[in-house]
Amino acid sequence: MFDIIAVDISGRHKIGDEYLMVCAAVAASVTADHIEKVNQITIRSFRSRSSPDIPYVVKMIEDTVSELKFNGTIVTEAGDMYNKPQWVIDSMFSHDFKYQESLSERRCIEIAHHVSLGSRKLLLKELDIQ
Repeated sequence: MFDIIAVDISGRHKIGDEYLMVCAAVAASVTADHIEKVNQITIRSFRSRSSPDIPYVVKMIEDTVSELKFNGTIVTEAGDMYNKPQWVIDSMFSHDFKYQESLSERRCIEIAHHVSLGSRKLLLKELDIQ
């Protein structure tokens, strides 16, 4: 069993004159093909006038992960990091980082995706943003 923090960001497209994004981090203990336990989930919202580049995506992830009381390797889909080689992205994080490889990592990213997307939809509704 090993510990991971699966991350997903929703909203990396412009609405009006800004980007309203939500990052979700799911801290879990997993085996190669099974989620043993979801330990904690945290979300944060971010606003930006310019499109998010890789350093800003790393900052969003690090800020969200910093709210967890859990250590683990940060896991994302390669597309979330604009399909850059893992060694390029790894050097930008203060935590261990990797792209998803196993079924359990994929499932945790799916949980993070549902949390970030649902939270963003709720935020847009509450802010009355179309």
